[in-house]
Amino acid sequence: MANTKGARKAARQAEKRRRHNASLHSALGSAIKSVTRAIQAGDKAAARKALSAASGVIDRIADKNVIHKNKAARHKSQLAVRLKAMPG
Repeated sequence: MANTKGARKAARQAEKRRRHNASLHSALGSAIKSVTRAIQAGDKAAARKALSAASGVIDRIADKNVIHKNKAARHKSQLAVRLKAMPG
């Protein structure tokens, strides 16, 4: 356990950041899953709309350094590849 007042404050701040970052990670997964579900449903228009929304979410999370920018780019690229491969 923290021994000083400053260390206790740092521990509180770290826990607050951890909870916030966990919620952002959850939002990232939800955004990716929404695109994946639309692709699996075969609805290209809905998938395109979901990808557009997910790209914004992914970029915002990368801007906050919760995930690396290359990981964000990789997710967006793979979703776009899967969308492009859809028939129709």
